[in-house]
Amino acid sequence: MMVPKHIVAVSALVYDAQGDVLCVKTHWRSDTWELPGGQVEEGEPLDEAVRREVLEETGITIRPQRVTGIYYNVSMTVLSVVFIGQYVGGTIGIQPEEIQEARFIRLTEQNIGDYIVRPHFLSRTRDALQNKNSLPYETWKVNPYQRVSRLE
Repeated sequence: MMVPKHIVAVSALVYDAQGDVLCVKTHWRSDTWELPGGQVEEGEPLDEAVRREVLEETGITIRPQRVTGIYYNVSMTVLSVVFIGQYVGGTIGIQPEEIQEARFIRLTEQNIGDYIVRPHFLSRTRDALQNKNSLPYETWKVNPYQRVSRLE
């Protein structure tokens, strides 16, 4: 029996006080802006992973609030979970090995395609911006059963 191998990734839509969205440009995808995020480490809860990834990539501290969408890339076997993240603090400071640039951008329906040019990133960013979807997310421990966290 073959054991499935999937990558789980997380990202977050984070607004600043002016309503601009935190975006990054990576070295290997320098043609597009995207929401900050990355791979979940083994055994890491998704809400902790998105908090860690946004901080590592941008220097910004967030509080994950809820899930806006779940997306699957069949070609690369990547399951991506997108969160709304509340800005808590920090100033932008990039991780230069991975991130080429990070900044807050005023995204509108008229200009989003100028910044986010890859269709799969565009789709998930639009979903998060529309603020319609909200999926609960829970982290549990068992033996004994204990809910660690819940986002709605």
